[in-house]
Amino acid sequence: MAKDSSGSAPSLFINSPVRRSLEGLVQNQALWTAPLVAMLFAVLVRCAVGLYPYSGYNIPPMFGDYEAQRHWMEMTIHLPLSKWYRYDLQWWGLDYPPLTAYHSWLCGKIGSAINASWFALDTSRGIETSESKVFMRSTVMVSEALIYIPAVLVYCQILYSSKGFLKKHMAAVLILTQPALILIDHGHFQFNSVMLGLTLWAVNCFLTRRYVLGSIFFCASLGFKQMALYYAPAIFAFLLGRCFTEKKGLVLFAKLGATVIPTFGLMFYPWLNSVDEIKQVINRIFPVARGLYEDKVANVWCAINVVIKLKQILSVDSTVKLSLAVTLAVIIPTAIHLGIQPTRNRFLYALVNSSLGFFLFSFQVHEKSILLPALPITLLLMEEPIACTLFMNIAMFSMYPLLKREGLELPYFVVTAMWNWLTGGYDPKTSNLIKFGTFAVYTVCACWHVAQVWIPAPANLPDLYTVLNVLISCGMFCLFLVYYIYRQFTVTNFVAKNNNNNKNKKNE
Repeated sequence: MAKDSSGSAPSLFINSPVRRSLEGLVQNQALWTAPLVAMLFAVLVRCAVGLYPYSGYNIPPMFGDYEAQRHWMEMTIHLPLSKWYRYDLQWWGLDYPPLTAYHSWLCGKIGSAINASWFALDTSRGIETSESKVFMRSTVMVSEALIYIPAVLVYCQILYSSKGFLKKHMAAVLILTQPALILIDHGHFQFNSVMLGLTLWAVNCFLTRRYVLGSIFFCASLGFKQMALYYAPAIFAFLLGRCFTEKKGLVLFAKLGATVIPTFGLMFYPWLNSVDEIKQVINRIFPVARGLYEDKVANVWCAINVVIKLKQILSVDSTVKLSLAVTLAVIIPTAIHLGIQPTRNRFLYALVNSSLGFFLFSFQVHEKSILLPALPITLLLMEEPIACTLFMNIAMFSMYPLLKREGLELPYFVVTAMWNWLTGGYDPKTSNLIKFGTFAVYTVCACWHVAQVWIPAPANLPDLYTVLNVLISCGMFCLFLVYYIYRQFTVTNFVAKNNNNNKNKKNE
């Protein structure tokens, strides 16, 4: 078997079909086609998933997230900006930051130019024509192709360009075919890839010491979806730490401040003309009244609710304070650890711990929010292959009740199985203890799947299997948090250093 030019192979991927394909390209002197093949394969998988139902498919009166996204396109192209966060809030009122609204306006303008009936104000509600669905699916695909996919390719180039072709191209394929994002954006229907792509562009900038540009990208990510706040503690700690370690740290601090404030000001500018307007926007973006969590989500508060009914015991204000206190208690130590020595390796692990801590303990968490820790965990795939693979499978398992409701069971099983096949299974040197542990976890998940099909839930416990899914997934996510915190505190350097960085080795 051919070896990577770095002299070492990714341990989990020795038997990966991706590896064999790359070696075939090398033998045929066609390695230059690898990025193109990776992108085309990723697009093919997304198109296949897009053939299946989406959130709210043919389910009146409110339909689902698909109709919410379509309605925002409809509303933004017909109404003045002053009404975007006020118009008919009972019908999928806009509850994301302004960059989502601007993106919806652009998509709506393009779609309306093709067929105005798709986005006619009010009368187009619930429209599900074949042509409109193709357009809506294409908006997700094009948005991801413009923002997320290039960010992944650049990330792999930054980290692995000096470590041989295998790591670089294998990482690109496996990150781009990550099943959770594909199923949610191209199945369920959302634009999470835009937020995650902007965040990844910020990460790319930080890894190459373009801190000011990176801060602009992260502000844009926050301006697209407020859930990007999950990454904020790690990014703040990293940038603050860099202000102390860089030679011109004070200048960097001033530049960051002079960049962040105008960036947010520009995005929110149309609503800054009155206190009432900006309060309305903030109230829509942070809907505290919705409660501690929505539906059955695999975080600590939902799991605790099985025994202790927190929603009944505590007021909304109390649950906000409780979740905030616990979240900060979990993530502040990792942020301080990063800030003291803001190396790029610690930074990647801190992103995992910050986002996973938010998912497990913060207020108003959705099932789909697992995509936020899934991004940095997937970015560490080549360094943490077994942990990443196990996490991704549990993340998919945790979203199964949501995907099942939307008729996405077949894509769930096929895409998850495909991604595991692409990883190639265990390295022969993997210890028996690790094999046994992961096998035990997968056995529990498999038994759950079999039981929920063949053994009906008791009439007095209709949500039995969903609750069991929450408990299993939450327990695993808590273990992952402990593991990744440990790894952050014990991590060794693996990010490639360029010539400029060699001048600052003491900061690495």
